[in-house]
Amino acid sequence: MQEEPLDGVVTAMSSATDVEVVAQDLARQLIHPHLGFVLFFCSAEYDLDVLGPTLEQYFGGIALVGCTSAGEITPQGYGRNCVTAVGFDHRSFSIASALIDELERFSLIDAQQLVERLVGDCRNNALAPIKDHCFAITLLDGLSSREEVVLAALSAAFGSIPHFGGSAGDDNHLNLTHVYYGGAFHAGAAVVILVNTWLDFEVFSTHHLLPKGEKLVVTQADSPSRRVLELNAEPAALEYARLIGVPLEALNMGVFAAHPLAVRINEQYYMRSIQRVNPDLSLSFYCAVENGIVLTAMTPAPLLPNLQALFQRLQARLGPPLLTIGCDCFLRRLEVERTDAVAQISDFLQGQRVIGFNSYGEQFNGMHINQTFTGVAIGRSASNSGRATAGAVGDARE
Repeated sequence: MQEEPLDGVVTAMSSATDVEVVAQDLARQLIHPHLGFVLFFCSAEYDLDVLGPTLEQYFGGIALVGCTSAGEITPQGYGRNCVTAVGFDHRSFSIASALIDELERFSLIDAQQLVERLVGDCRNNALAPIKDHCFAITLLDGLSSREEVVLAALSAAFGSIPHFGGSAGDDNHLNLTHVYYGGAFHAGAAVVILVNTWLDFEVFSTHHLLPKGEKLVVTQADSPSRRVLELNAEPAALEYARLIGVPLEALNMGVFAAHPLAVRINEQYYMRSIQRVNPDLSLSFYCAVENGIVLTAMTPAPLLPNLQALFQRLQARLGPPLLTIGCDCFLRRLEVERTDAVAQISDFLQGQRVIGFNSYGEQFNGMHINQTFTGVAIGRSASNSGRATAGAVGDARE
């Protein structure tokens, strides 16, 4: 058991391969007399059926939630095949969580009841008023194709409580993703976390992609499966390959990361990242796609200057970060690896005290988005101005 933290949070990681050693490592680094909650992200390469109860055993009743990832962001920067975690002191953070175990049936009424329970649980610790002192985190099964429906319901229920999150990954296998709650990993599920704190914070989302001139119109789509059959009345994969100037057989995750598509809403561009090419030459996407939408070809700008500008703005308001929880799209990670910028970006994330994971999609105030870095920055003290966030909507919860 370590000394209690002076600043409200303590971070940890373990790259051990044996699940019991992982649990021992995390418990040794995180447990202290005032530990109230643990959030973690882990590689899907572990034996999850064993890791789940082993973590529960070593943390002895302390609330523990998390999800599998497509890469981890640790106290030392980028990691792979490891577990990264953050522990919250209950004197600075009142945290409640809940499991959504049937995404297919989740409704607005369910969302309202869930949020009411979370707000009630946070009030029991009475750290700060709910209004202006709460943010929420959502972790969803990244292959469920239910993010938009679930997020719409939760966003309506949260009102002006800002929220962000990420879709769980599985180390780029695109096979099976999990969230963790109650001592076990769950597929087809989501975890919702409500954080109440007297510390100042800001929920954010950023990307480094710029629009080009080329457009693609979705002329045939199967919206429930997020599959586009035709672009510009041509087989989708063929038309996309033609647009970006590569052979059909060259299409892969790296190409998708380097040549993203986006839908424009007002003056903002929201990525609609491609997941894979199907045998019928359709394209599966990570986000919702519909007949008639216009997709704009995007091109990556340098990634680091965008992150530097984001954190300069955050620090101007919050000061040096106590903690940043980040959901970093796995396609960004692929781009960083492709351009040999891993060490540079990793060092920067470490300097901003980022703990998080590479996700199969990000969530920001009710929107499901791709190819972003989305999260919350938490300052070391409270400010008179209260919480700030871009895009919060609805009525404030008192």
